[in-house]
Amino acid sequence: MQSSPGTGEIRPVKAPIGPAFPAPDRPVASIASATWSDEDARDNDGEAEDVIRRLGIRPGMHIADIGAGSGYYTIRLSPVVGLTGRIVANDIIPDYLARLRKRSADKGLTNVDFTLGDAGDANLASQSVDLALMAHMYHEISEPFALLWRLQDDLKPGGRLAILDSDRPTARHGTPPALLRCELAAAGYQQIAFNRLENGRYLTVFQPTFRPDPGTIRPCKAN
Repeated sequence: MQSSPGTGEIRPVKAPIGPAFPAPDRPVASIASATWSDEDARDNDGEAEDVIRRLGIRPGMHIADIGAGSGYYTIRLSPVVGLTGRIVANDIIPDYLARLRKRSADKGLTNVDFTLGDAGDANLASQSVDLALMAHMYHEISEPFALLWRLQDDLKPGGRLAILDSDRPTARHGTPPALLRCELAAAGYQQIAFNRLENGRYLTVFQPTFRPDPGTIRPCKAN
């Protein structure tokens, strides 16, 4: 399902039928809840402010918040991109999006759209986003190679994928940076920036460099 631009309403879309992709060769963390942690604590820690600064987010940008959950980043990115920009809040759980749609409406946000994806496809519009953000959720993606492969279509030329995660095993709701780089490389992405943050977190940025044949993708082994 996907929102009609500017309406905030969720409309159905048909997920594409495509090639088969390998499963990741590592544990996939369960989706614990819509809220990653206490939002006030994250604000006091300066997480969003730091991420926005490091990514150079500015007015007019179109950003997909993939795995938006309760909308921590959606709510904070909306005023930064302004009325000339758009935020697409994306999740695979309809109830999360419904609650976030209400939260956005209560805050008077008019530049947020909502898209229901699935494990292997974010269901974004082709070449529609300057930046896709995956915050504290990559380790929960059960079909990362399919999702990343299809996401290449959704990025504008020169578009980026930013992943915020913790440096710990995927079973413990994190992703070791070497494992992340390996999986992204297998899906055709190159790391262009890497930042160590506080409390074991990191922010890394990728751009697609080629589109591999899905049959040639080999999963990476977690150490």
